Amino acid sequence: MNIAFYLTPKEEVIWIAEDSTMRQALEKMEYHRYSAMPLVNKEGKYAGTITEGDLLWNLKRHPDLRFKDLHKVRIKDLPKHQYNEAISINSQIEELIPLAIHQNFIPVVDDQQNFIGIVKRSTIVNYLYERLTTSKCS
Repeated sequence: MNIAFYLTPKEEVIWIAEDSTMRQALEKMEYHRYSAMPLVNKEGKYAGTITEGDLLWNLKRHPDLRFKDLHKVRIKDLPKHQYNEAISINSQIEELIPLAIHQNFIPVVDDQQNFIGIVKRSTIVNYLYERLTTSKCS
């Protein structure tokens, strides 16, 4: 089945611009209680994933960096330790299962590689659960 039926559209996704600051990312993650968010560049393309760990490890690498200075550090300049692989909107839901093992969300892009939303791991688990219970009833 096509993933469009399972897509959480970009308008409903908490994402962060790649040129945002470290402070903006921390505040957004804290407010929404997320441990990872998709990054989107100026052109609207998926640019990767930022995690709490990326932010924490940057603080560890720069012990002189103070909280009040986090507005000077751009997210695009931080090393990323996780890259949630994006998939095409034309993909089938079954193709997402291997990705969902290691990713909380799977970014979705259109034919021009524009970020258009995500498919959540919980959505994939629900899909599999429904298939499992339906096949047992048959």
